[in-house]
Amino acid sequence: MECVVQGIIETQHVEALEILLLGLCGVPKEPLRIHELCLKSCPNLGAVQSEVRIICDLEPPEPCWTIRHIGGSMRGAGADQISVLRGAQITVTVSSINKMLKLHATNEAVPVTPGMQLVEVTAPASSENYSEVVAAISSFCEHLAPLLHLSKPSIPTGVVPTAAAAAASLMSDGGGTSL
Repeated sequence: MECVVQGIIETQHVEALEILLLGLCGVPKEPLRIHELCLKSCPNLGAVQSEVRIICDLEPPEPCWTIRHIGGSMRGAGADQISVLRGAQITVTVSSINKMLKLHATNEAVPVTPGMQLVEVTAPASSENYSEVVAAISSFCEHLAPLLHLSKPSIPTGVVPTAAAAAASLMSDGGGTSL
């Protein structure tokens, strides 16, 4: 299992989010380039609305595919064959969502939401530690609240109206100089 919350941020405030995350975590950003296919409301996966994301990491020498299920618990013969990573690592992903007009033409992709980025905060969990992981994610997300609202996937969050002021305070040292 994985605990996931999502939100949106205006592209102009992404640098401020990076500075905030660097201050909170001390870990620099890692660029990634993926191709993701999303299948929604698959009837054989459970009674709850769900989606399956098929993700290809385009950066390694050989493309690496992973499958991610979001929704209720999976059922059927294949559900117990899917491996799950364990640990308490929280990952923050800021993504630009683009539509590919031609198959595999990543360089010709067109932004779906110009000026906006998707933010996902995720952490792997098991049935034994799920409550602790949810508490850790909730606590961590409180630190990001000045720049963005985060909620469960498929729940619209909207843009934070005070993000510009929060970003400006993170980007300056009080004298107006950018970091």
